[in-house]
Amino acid sequence: MGEWVGVAIALVSSCLGGTAAAITRYLAGNTDPVTMAILRWGIGFCCVLPAALLLKARWPQRRDWPAVAALGFCFFGVFFVLYNIAMSYTTAARASLALATLPLHTMVVGALLGIEPLTKRKSVGVGIAVLGVFAALASGLSSAPAGAWRGELIMTAAVLCMAFYNVWSRPFIQRSSALGFLTVGMGTGAAALILVGSLTGSVAVLSQFGTAQWIAGLYLGIAGGALAFILWALERASPTRVANTMTVNPLAAGLLATQLVGEPITPNLVLGLVAVFAGIWIATSAANKPSNA
Repeated sequence: MGEWVGVAIALVSSCLGGTAAAITRYLAGNTDPVTMAILRWGIGFCCVLPAALLLKARWPQRRDWPAVAALGFCFFGVFFVLYNIAMSYTTAARASLALATLPLHTMVVGALLGIEPLTKRKSVGVGIAVLGVFAALASGLSSAPAGAWRGELIMTAAVLCMAFYNVWSRPFIQRSSALGFLTVGMGTGAAALILVGSLTGSVAVLSQFGTAQWIAGLYLGIAGGALAFILWALERASPTRVANTMTVNPLAAGLLATQLVGEPITPNLVLGLVAVFAGIWIATSAANKPSNA
């Protein structure tokens, strides 16, 4: 696969993730966070499993299954419940702007765990992105929904959790495959969500859905749950270029949210997005330099 084909796949995946944020924001006023997570990952798993079988994905080793299942529960269960809660407080674009800093959070977590040192260049990139996001969100509070800061704080905590997931999942993916790892984790998360939803009544909420809500839910599961993650698992571009595609996520979220729920795209959000792109580019472009043997 050519490098730029891989970048194109990553761009499509990020766009789908962004539109899923707008759909989540649309559904947030009509249902609870657990029900939305059940929709996304229950439908998503029903699509991902056949794809993994068709493509003959390499499954995690038997000794890795407990850890892979635990990571899947934390990511597809806990993380996305927090994600959905965050979306109920703030706009899709503002929440996605915080989410776009994921590559930089992953670098910081990798350094904290002693896996990869945080170089001076990476530190500068992280600082620019974080300050840009903070300035963008703080300066736009007057036009944001009441209590938006709660959603952004929850999303920041969720992104930090996702960064740990990214770092801890690497050895298991290397011993299996990205798609096989994804399928087992997503299945575990979906099963746990359905169990919790059955005990709390969240599953029963689905019986009250109208046509528009089911269309939104199907899109959330098929496009935002299955296709976005399958494409991300299959792309083969360099980490540097893939990381930069994350900045498309808040743009896609904001554009669709303007149509679905009338959320504005403000200049401060655009400036924040530029800061995130610049920070990711500065931090990841260091990977292009040749290293000593």
